[in-house]
Order: sequence, then structure tokens, then C-alpha cells
Amino acid sequence: MATIIANDFRPGMTVMVDGRVMQVVDYQRVQPGKGGAFLRTRLRDLERGGIVSKTFRSEEKIEQAYLETHTMQYLYRDGDSHIFMDLESFEQLGVPADELGERSGYLKDGMEVSFRTYKGRRVEVELPDFVEAVVVETDPGLRGDTASGGSKPATIETGVRVTVPLFVNVGDTIRVDTRTGNYVTRVQTG
Repeated sequence: MATIIANDFRPGMTVMVDGRVMQVVDYQRVQPGKGGAFLRTRLRDLERGGIVSKTFRSEEKIEQAYLETHTMQYLYRDGDSHIFMDLESFEQLGVPADELGERSGYLKDGMEVSFRTYKGRRVEVELPDFVEAVVVETDPGLRGDTASGGSKPATIETGVRVTVPLFVNVGDTIRVDTRTGNYVTRVQTG
């Protein structure tokens, strides 16, 4: 069990706080006129989701959480679960859809994802930051639509609705940011 002092926090670091695995999102070191320095932090709760604000004394000792990463391949959806296969042991594992949240809508057959575990307990399923998908439904573009024009809703092959520029049509492949759900660019195929 390795401990660190709060003063050594860095964004992306994982620590144990109140018995839960948290990831440091950002922090601010504060040196008041009187008394000792402290850190105001924003932590992502990897087990329950959400962001937590917490204050630590700068010399407070915190247990660092070392996460193991396993590469898994998405296979298919089975009712309320998504089935993944470990690429090393070929063992299959079902993950409830609600555990993956909204990002589950970006899963495509064969996609590789990272499972992060702490002491054998899964704490996070990390999808690629970007996914390429084919637009299966959208209003047709109009003559003269440009990249600087407006936007319209579109449905990609996984069923997720994305706002795209007017020039995107059915059959186009687009890149979407899975963290925000935003359109990034149209992908040239062929």
C-alpha cells in the first residue's frame, strides 16, 4: 500500500478516498495568510461516477490506487448486458448496460476497450476517445450547404443521435468524440 502526500497530486492520478477509487481531475494549491497550505481538488469517482470536490491539507497522506488495465474486445449486446472478450485469456464477460452509461451507444462489434481494475474489482470501462461510424439517417443536404453553415441531427449505425453539419449525408462515415458526443469530422473512405 503506497501512500503519497496530497501535495504530490497530479491530474490523472488515482487515489483511495473514503474507501472509493478516485481520479484527480484538477487541483488548486492554496496558501492562506495564516495556517498551512491546502489543496482544493476535483475528483472523478470511478466506481459510482460523477465528480466530487474535496479539500486536503497539503501534507495529508493518501493511499495511491494502482489500476491494472486489460484490453477487451466488444462482441455483442445480450439483453441488458454488453459482452466483452479478454484478448489474452479469451474469457467472455458481461457488463450491465447501465454501468457503461451513455457511452455504451458508441460500442461497435470488434471495438477494443480498456477495463481498469483495482484489486480485481472493475472500476472503469474506457472506450476509445473517438469512433468512426456510418450515418444511417439524416435529412438530405441542400445545394450550397457549406462547412460553416448550420447543423442537423443524424443517427449513426450504433443508434446514437449526433448533431452534424448540413453537408453530411446518409452513407457518410463520420468521426465522433465519445467523451462529449460531438461530431469531429467527416472521414474520407476509399
